[in-house]
Amino acid sequence: MATISLCMIVKNEERILARCLDSLRGLVDEMIIVDTGSTDATKRIAAAYTDRIYDFAWTGDFSEARNFAFSKAEMEYIYSADADEVLDEENRAAFLRMKEVLLPEIEIVQMYYVNQLANGTIYNFDKELRPKLFRRNRSFRWQGAIHEQVGVTPVIYDSEICIQHLPEENHKDRDLAAFARLVEKGEFLDKRLHSIYAKELFISGEAKDFLAARAFFRDSCKDERRGEEELMEAACVAARAARLAGDVADFFKYAMKAVVSEGCAEICCELGAYYMERKDYDEAVVWLYNAAYETESILDIHSSGDLPLRGLAKCCQELGNDKQAAEYSRLAAAWSIT
Repeated sequence: MATISLCMIVKNEERILARCLDSLRGLVDEMIIVDTGSTDATKRIAAAYTDRIYDFAWTGDFSEARNFAFSKAEMEYIYSADADEVLDEENRAAFLRMKEVLLPEIEIVQMYYVNQLANGTIYNFDKELRPKLFRRNRSFRWQGAIHEQVGVTPVIYDSEICIQHLPEENHKDRDLAAFARLVEKGEFLDKRLHSIYAKELFISGEAKDFLAARAFFRDSCKDERRGEEELMEAACVAARAARLAGDVADFFKYAMKAVVSEGCAEICCELGAYYMERKDYDEAVVWLYNAAYETESILDIHSSGDLPLRGLAKCCQELGNDKQAAEYSRLAAAWSIT
């Protein structure tokens, strides 16, 4: 049977830590808890489960903290968890079965993260596979009878284990502040982080967040290092920020950049919102209809679903078409991400 180290980084998780650790007790062979500066009872609660508790001076870098936690692991595999995760009894049993039959050549086990949409996270899927279990030491082997090379692609197993994601609050303020610090320091955001920043703004951001990010995404629109997807994301954020700032010229500058590059539901919603603000409901209907039925979302799936449908309902109501307004309201209420 494989042996597993649980590695967690925590801070002020007194309300939910026991719930997480209770769901993992009996499944892992050691628990390693790295505290990044709790001022509540987090460490006292953790001490009821393990004596492997370490302090880590927070640097603003989650990877540094997780790498420190991983460095303390001694078992064959490392299970990385957050305090807001829970395994129910059915999935505890599945985890134990997986542990009993896990083949030694498997280096990463992916598990389903579910309940993604409950707290406005950056994810547009309610269930998605994530790498959760990692072999602590990799074995490198030469491959190929000729032109041999060392195999570096990990062997990944997609399990059916489902982890309940049950956050008590939205972390968007923390995350957006972290992005702002990176931008202020002049650090380059790679494609993944660029996308996450844009998604978090569209899914959870307030007007102040868009305005704070405006300069970065305007610069991103002319950054030659960016690919087509990144340029589209940047144009969407820059257009929303310009609309919120009341900068009409800038709004159309970035909206048109997105429109001529195939377009997306987000920019159609922005144009719909612009015309609704000016009470030009006929024109707003054109763009909102395109958002709901003619384009796809790239940042927030609601931009091609209930969001434009609610806008269409309001426009139709303002235009005196109550029957169509009621139908769009019904469609918006019935819309589901699944």
